[in-house]
Amino acid sequence: MNNRNILAALSYITWIGFLIAFFMGDKSDSFARHHLNQALVLNLAGLISGVLVVIPLLGALVAGVVNVAAIVFDIMGISSALRGTTEPLPLISDIHIIG
Repeated sequence: MNNRNILAALSYITWIGFLIAFFMGDKSDSFARHHLNQALVLNLAGLISGVLVVIPLLGALVAGVVNVAAIVFDIMGISSALRGTTEPLPLISDIHIIG
């Protein structure tokens, strides 16, 4: 396991981990960009679910489902990063925010 894998895995651990990986990693590396992109999408989903929670009943239900899915996807992304692979995460693999 090398530094590149650790930074990619770190990107999935909250916004702070994402920012550390973003500023310390090599953004020209396709492996790093892949994991940074997926982590950014998951972090944004968490942010949106935080906003949805203010909607009575339905918002809280949707936010709960999004949060559980985000945690599962975070674990899958960390596992993929530590193994050195670029396996796409379900549902979000087609969303590209970072090149």
